Amino acid sequence: MAIFSPMFRMSLIALGVAGASAVPAQAPSLAMLDRLEKGSWQLRERGKDAVLQTVCLGDARRMIQIEHPRSNCSRYVIEDTPNSVTVHYTCPGAGHGRTTIRSETNRLVQIDTQGIAEGRPFSQAIEARRTGACS
Repeated sequence: MAIFSPMFRMSLIALGVAGASAVPAQAPSLAMLDRLEKGSWQLRERGKDAVLQTVCLGDARRMIQIEHPRSNCSRYVIEDTPNSVTVHYTCPGAGHGRTTIRSETNRLVQIDTQGIAEGRPFSQAIEARRTGACS
């Protein structure tokens, strides 16, 4: 039978009490994305005039997976602040990516995304701007 010092036993008790009172972690909300206006958004490569794509956004979370729009992906939130979100996602059989979306206004965001899609690497710096209602 092991004999523990009184100080060691007190440390174990303190750890047990601290663990019992710990608050469970809450899932990140990505609230910044919820504040973005719904509607038609144009995505352009930063510094260029050509439109990459126009999307009708009801849920701005779609901008997280620009290169994997229809894939069933798991997501891991790296950063969730009032003005920026960073998410890593993995799409079995389709690839993976890491996207940071920074809000300038509720109608203008900067997107940096990189990863692997269809076996090829991608890396894009995109400006997304709301242009009006969806048609």
